[in-house]
Amino acid sequence: MRKFTVGRVWDIPIRIDLSLVVFLPILAWLLGTEAQIDAYASIVNAVAPQTFATQVLHAGSNPWIIGIAAAVGIFVSVALHELGHAYAGAKYGIKTESITLWLLGGLASLKSIPRDPEKEFVIALAGPITSVLVAAVCYAGLYAVPASLPVVGFVVGWLTISNALLAGFNLLPAFPMDGGRVLRAFLARSQPYAVATRTAARVGVAFAVAFALFGILYFSPMFLLLAWFVYSAATGESRMVLLDDLLEGLTVEDVLDDTPTIDATESVQSFADRMLADRRTEYAVTRDGDVVGLATMQSLKQVREVERDAYRVDEVMRTDLPVVQRDADAFEALAALNERNVGAAFVEHEGERVGVVTRSDYASILQARQAFGVTVPA
Repeated sequence: MRKFTVGRVWDIPIRIDLSLVVFLPILAWLLGTEAQIDAYASIVNAVAPQTFATQVLHAGSNPWIIGIAAAVGIFVSVALHELGHAYAGAKYGIKTESITLWLLGGLASLKSIPRDPEKEFVIALAGPITSVLVAAVCYAGLYAVPASLPVVGFVVGWLTISNALLAGFNLLPAFPMDGGRVLRAFLARSQPYAVATRTAARVGVAFAVAFALFGILYFSPMFLLLAWFVYSAATGESRMVLLDDLLEGLTVEDVLDDTPTIDATESVQSFADRMLADRRTEYAVTRDGDVVGLATMQSLKQVREVERDAYRVDEVMRTDLPVVQRDADAFEALAALNERNVGAAFVEHEGERVGVVTRSDYASILQARQAFGVTVPA
């Protein structure tokens, strides 16, 4: 498991990705190096009401204390930034399912992003505004820290600067960062939502290319990783919005195809023969007329060819699929498949399984709707 829940705020799980657990000690070490302390000390002393002696910051274990406090402090700041999004979303009745802190920052998983430009604008800006407020609180804290506590003063000053930079960086129009969402909200006031998303995504891709070039020229793995994240998220969001438009108004029942069935007691060899004859790779497994699993090509590969007569289909079928309701929104059901990274889901109606919906079913309906002109204008 890659994520660990470390607490809850407003009943929102706060999770830490394994990447952060690995990276945090490295970040603490980097922030505690002499070069980093000297670089930030000049800035902190320029804005602080008193001067903190840099020679004291380098003494003894102080660099480690600074590094650890600064590393933990910045990710607490990131969590507050994401809670700002969650608070704004709650004002519009949008639930935040979790907040995850990872290598490149944080992610508030809102149940949905409103297509109302004004609402998305407010939710997107709430994070940077929160970071600005945290920076202001930290700056005010500089006046309360005496010069006799240079380590504390330096960390508070560092957090002042870091939160201001966090707000500014997130306002870059590199979709899907906050600035990109602000750009989409602005464009969506005069364009279809999907077109606005596509434009914002293209701007995000341009920033991703710029980040990648910077990372290559200055040998910065962090910028290369950031470029990959921005590119993947921007193009992924654009695809998801296009799918949402294509599936608008459809339920799972509309997508559900007549998936062929095979009895649970059939041998795996019979299943193999059936697949070859039908030229199909997915079958709903039934027992006494009820759907109990899904058999696929992957199921077949679990058994060696010489042993296929010795195994039954119900011994190799999948039973751990998610469950969606027949009248559920088709796009939300597809999102559930993506979240679980599976290719199919059981379909229920009034407490009974009535079939299996697969990615192939979605591919067919999407191709049909595109063929009949149900597309987003360019």
